[in-house]
Amino acid sequence: MGPRKSVAETAATRDRVIERALALAAAEGLEGLTIGRLATDLGMSKAGVIGRFGSKAALQLAVLDAAIERFRLRVPARAVGARPGAERLARAFDEWIDSMAEAEGYAGCFLTSVASEFDGRPGPVRDAVLQALAAWSAYVASELDTAVANRELPQRTDVEQLVFELNGVALAASQSIQLHRDPLAPTRARRAIARLLIAP
Repeated sequence: MGPRKSVAETAATRDRVIERALALAAAEGLEGLTIGRLATDLGMSKAGVIGRFGSKAALQLAVLDAAIERFRLRVPARAVGARPGAERLARAFDEWIDSMAEAEGYAGCFLTSVASEFDGRPGPVRDAVLQALAAWSAYVASELDTAVANRELPQRTDVEQLVFELNGVALAASQSIQLHRDPLAPTRARRAIARLLIAP
């Protein structure tokens, strides 16, 4: 029982560090995350914090992985029950916008913030962000392909262009919600997405 308890406690502590780091990074940026601040907030030693990851870069990647998983569970996973195509995609974007607008829902906004923070910084964090965004765009493109096949959108639809425009709406919503604190941003974003997903 002793070793098992030790492994469980280690995993629980690691999860607690990641959770606090995610909250701090959402407010101050992933690069601004410091081992000292985490240690103080969690009542741990710096060695105790970094020892669970090995380096600050590894901690950043663990935090990013947690944010990506939270996004996956909040956005595409909640849209699974909707009809494939335009309806499912509208539901997914709706969930994303909801997560941005909620007081504690920083996952979606966190990913777009990290993308901006690391867009000009080559390295493993940027690579992980690119991979996550590519997976999301592939998901959007797949649902758009289904919408075209189901005749919800015209056969001539430029799917890559529409992926670009839909993601652009989400980015604009994120900025309007976080930076401008615009209470109408979620409504405006939903209107824009609905317009893009309705066949002319």
